[in-house]
Amino acid sequence: MRGAKALVRALEREGVRHTFGIIGGGIMPVFDEFPDSEIRHITMRHEQGAAHAADGYARVSGRPGVAISTSGPGATNLVTGIATAYMDSSPIVAITGQVPTYMVGKMAFQETDIIGVTKPITKWNYQIRKPDEVPRAVKMAFRIATLPRTGPVLLDFPKDAQTGEAEMDFDVDVEQLITPFKPPKLDACPEEVKKAVGMILSAERPAFIVGGGVVASGAGDEILAIAEHLLIPIMATFMGKGAVPENHPLYVGNLGMHGKVAANKLLPETDLIIAVGMRWSDRTVSEFENFAPEARIIHIDIDPKEVGKNVKVDLGIIGDAKRVLASIRREIMRRVQKREDWLWLRKVKEFKERYREEIPEIDGNYLRPPEILRELRKLLPEDAIVATEVGQNQMWVALYFPILRPRTFVTSGGLGTMGFGFPAAIGAKVAKPDRVVIDIAGDGSFMMSERELATAVSEKIPVIVLILNNSSLGMVAQWQRMFFRRRYVGTYIRNPDFDKLARVYGANGFRAETMDELIKAVREGMNSDVPTVIDVPIHPEDDVLPMVPPGEHITKVVTRY
Repeated sequence: MRGAKALVRALEREGVRHTFGIIGGGIMPVFDEFPDSEIRHITMRHEQGAAHAADGYARVSGRPGVAISTSGPGATNLVTGIATAYMDSSPIVAITGQVPTYMVGKMAFQETDIIGVTKPITKWNYQIRKPDEVPRAVKMAFRIATLPRTGPVLLDFPKDAQTGEAEMDFDVDVEQLITPFKPPKLDACPEEVKKAVGMILSAERPAFIVGGGVVASGAGDEILAIAEHLLIPIMATFMGKGAVPENHPLYVGNLGMHGKVAANKLLPETDLIIAVGMRWSDRTVSEFENFAPEARIIHIDIDPKEVGKNVKVDLGIIGDAKRVLASIRREIMRRVQKREDWLWLRKVKEFKERYREEIPEIDGNYLRPPEILRELRKLLPEDAIVATEVGQNQMWVALYFPILRPRTFVTSGGLGTMGFGFPAAIGAKVAKPDRVVIDIAGDGSFMMSERELATAVSEKIPVIVLILNNSSLGMVAQWQRMFFRRRYVGTYIRNPDFDKLARVYGANGFRAETMDELIKAVREGMNSDVPTVIDVPIHPEDDVLPMVPPGEHITKVVTRY
């Protein structure tokens, strides 16, 4: 069997039914096998969009998304998407064509050392130099991508390995080969469980912080069971948004630079933090010391490198969040009855009431993003998938759009990649075709990926894009207002008429200047079989507040200026 055919067969054996990418000379033998396979290839308009689409597919499905490109510039165009997935621990498998092995290293046409380029941003990468390596390499790629802590991998496939023939063993055992990528353990030992439970039960002001690892492990139910039994409040990192329903009475809000005021103010009041599946990002706690001076810290994480890396902890437990928390829950249930009331919970409720977000007034008859998002939450079903671009639009969603189910929030958290949301929404819709999928965008980010409208139209992928249009790179302009004396450089931009642009591509295009127009457009988009773009003009100086200025203590929240 030829190497190219073996690759496609191996993908099918891994359950792959969709790939995202762009054909080119370096990968043509593989594409030639797709017509005889069960795989639907979706041709994107840029390889970066392919990586983001594979990422969105992975985040909502929990299965690896596959991005495929040719060699050289096709491969390097994947890099930003791979880095985005790496920062957010999203399992994608990138496959790149490559010049023949006998030309590698000779600066051949469209040659790039993509193995060297992506080594720092993949869990594993490998160049397939012989056809008979294909089944083993593919099986290893999918196993490594999905082993906790999940993340991207890359296979580089030289042309002669694609066209060469060999006997193939698709039942090859790779378990010994992937041992270095397996987590050291999945379960907490009994002593760790007892110590954690002792710390939790002796605490007077405990709080959970849930991160993206809670979503990845499906540990939200265990968090809620413990929190409801002991009346412990729950806060979230940005990537932990949706790990538990945000309308739950014990949920306080997301923490950080654009976190809920109540959550930021409450954190320093705690005497125990139970941090689960988070990496203590600077955007979450602002500074790595003294954010909660009286609190002891329990940190549960699958990745031992994260425990103690940024923040000193009192008890680190390495393991799968769901399994560790299940053991802690059982021990708590065995030892104590359910709490019915608690002084600490009364204080939490007081903070939530006292620090409700207020929308600052602004001149002009514009729709306001918080009002738009609150209305949108009413319109969309609970299981609707919401993607965001990066910038003000993203932070408004963090503050004003409650996520009610896990894996329904798709955003670039760690890398902050503009242009991510729309192609990620395409991938999410392919993975979950029966769900409503909407991208909350800024005009600046959308302009970086608007070409994917051609993909969505031609492939019949009816996602909605709602553009909060302030004709600027809004977050940068906000920082220039707040910290650079309004010295605007490179932030105010001229845009096309997005509604007309959408119609040129063959999509629905609407411009909404009133709430009634917006509601009508969203409803039409939800019932359409083609993509829908809704252009919503907003005030160019409508800022995302509250905000913690960079480097300030988490409680130094600016609500107006």
